[in-house]
Amino acid sequence: MITFAAIVPHPPLLLPDISSVNDRKKVEKTLKALEILGAEFKKIRPDSIIISSPHPDWGINVPLHFLAKDFNGQIQTILTGLEPPQYYFEEGKKFYKLKIENYKLRTGLIASGDLSHCLKEEGPYGFHPHGPRFDKTLIEYLTKKDIENILKLNEKFPEAGECGLRSFCFLLGILEASKVNWEAKILSYEGPFGVGYLVAQLYG
Repeated sequence: MITFAAIVPHPPLLLPDISSVNDRKKVEKTLKALEILGAEFKKIRPDSIIISSPHPDWGINVPLHFLAKDFNGQIQTILTGLEPPQYYFEEGKKFYKLKIENYKLRTGLIASGDLSHCLKEEGPYGFHPHGPRFDKTLIEYLTKKDIENILKLNEKFPEAGECGLRSFCFLLGILEASKVNWEAKILSYEGPFGVGYLVAQLYG
């Protein structure tokens, strides 16, 4: 049973032992949103966590630090690769049928990933107009629950330099198969370092 679902960024600089005070001031919106999301997670208290990410290590550890730091339940990680978003959407649907549907565990879903890395010239990949357009459009489609167009975003904005779309699509596939009435609540979005950080609660 799905009890919680969220999209969370994963830059290591969000962690207090890595970032400077000045860095943390620049991501205040993100940190505040993660604090709110973490409180929601603790209220719901799932039995298990499914977390998808394009990266191991910080891709898993950063979201868990804020949402489930002291979680002693079952955690399963899914690493996404370079296959199309549609592939991971279908994999999410299969995963629900095989791993969630017939089990009684109350399951929380976390899709770890950053948006475009091309928001500013001083960002990691420099600036490309596809970057801000990708981020704006993804948020718009999430709020409209327009999965069909979310699955095509990599084709529409191929130079966006994102890393989270496939992770998000895996989560959306699970939600689609579960038939829960999800709705995207955007808690924050910002990109002070040239990378888009989105915090959104989709269910719970």
